[in-house]
Amino acid sequence: MERRAASRGDRPAYGHDALIVCDRLVRVFATDGVEVQALQGLDLLVAEGELMALVGASGSGKSTLMNILAGLDVPTAGAARVDGRDLLTMGARDRLAYRRDTVGFVWQQTARNLLPYLTALQNVALPMRLAGGRRRAERARAAEELLAMLSLGHCRDRRPHEMSGGEQQRAAIAVALANTPKVLLADEPTGELDSATAEQVFAAFRTANEELGTTVVIVTHDRTVADEVRRTVAIRDGRTASEVLRRTERDAATGTESLVSREYAMLDRAGRLQLPTDHMTSLGMAHRVLLELESDHIGVWPDHTADDAARTRTTGEADRDPQDGDARGAAPGA
Repeated sequence: MERRAASRGDRPAYGHDALIVCDRLVRVFATDGVEVQALQGLDLLVAEGELMALVGASGSGKSTLMNILAGLDVPTAGAARVDGRDLLTMGARDRLAYRRDTVGFVWQQTARNLLPYLTALQNVALPMRLAGGRRRAERARAAEELLAMLSLGHCRDRRPHEMSGGEQQRAAIAVALANTPKVLLADEPTGELDSATAEQVFAAFRTANEELGTTVVIVTHDRTVADEVRRTVAIRDGRTASEVLRRTERDAATGTESLVSREYAMLDRAGRLQLPTDHMTSLGMAHRVLLELESDHIGVWPDHTADDAARTRTTGEADRDPQDGDARGAAPGA
C-alpha cells in the first residue's frame, strides 16, 4: 500500500498543464425546496490557445458551466481553476479582479455587451479605464487597434443603435478583449444572427485566437460554428458526454488536404462514460450492459439475460400440458 501511495504521489496533478480545469464539478440549485443538479461531476480540460465549442441540449448544464468559468456563479463542489485561480474559494474582491483581467465574456444579447450611450471606441476603452494603469491616449490607441483588427474601424464613432447586429457583436468581442484576458467566453454569440453575419462574428473569434493567442470557448447551438473549431465538447445531463476532434490530413499521393473528424465518448475520472442515445436505442441497451475485456479493447454488449429468461418462461408454458396443473407438473388437486 505504501508503494501504491508513493506511485500516486509521483503522478502530476489532474490538469496540471491545462489553462482551464474542471474536476468533478458539481452545481446544485435549490428552488422551492427541490434540488436540481445542473452539473453532476463534470470533468473538462482546456489547453492554452485552444479555440473550442461547447454544445448540448437546453438544460444540459453548459450555460451553468460558462457562468462558473466567467466568475458569475460559484460551484457547489469539485474544483474549477482558470489560469491557476481557484473559482471555488475566490473571495468577492478577487472574483471582481478575475472578471476584469483574466476572462472576457460575450453575451448573446448585444444590449448586455455595450453601453448604448457610448461609441464603439468608448465602449472598448472603458474596461481599460476601469482597470487603470494606462493613459487616455494609450487607451484610445489600443481600442482603435482592437476595432481595426476585427474590421470595425468604420464603427469607431458609432453608437450601438447605429451598428448592425453583427457589428455590435464584434464590438462586444473587442470590449471583452480590452484588457487582454487569457480566456474569452461566449454564450450563444451567433444565436440572434443570420448565417452570413454569424460567419463574420466567428471570424472575429478566430482572429482573437490566432493573432492574440487568446483561448476561446464558445457555447453554441449553431452547427456551422461547432464544425469550424478543432474540438467540440458535448455536455449531457451535467457531464461531458463526447468530443469531436478535427484535424487536417494531406494525401501523400495527390497533396490534397481534407478535414477529418472523429467522435469520442468521454471517460471521466470515475471510469464512467455516456453512450450515444441513438447507439443505445438501435441496440436495445437499457439498465445494464455486458462488458468483455479483450487484448486491445473492451466490448460493450446488450444484456440479453432478461430476454433469455422471458423466452425460457414462454417455452416452458408452451410445452406444459394444460391438464397437468401447476408449472412443476403436479397433478390436479395434489
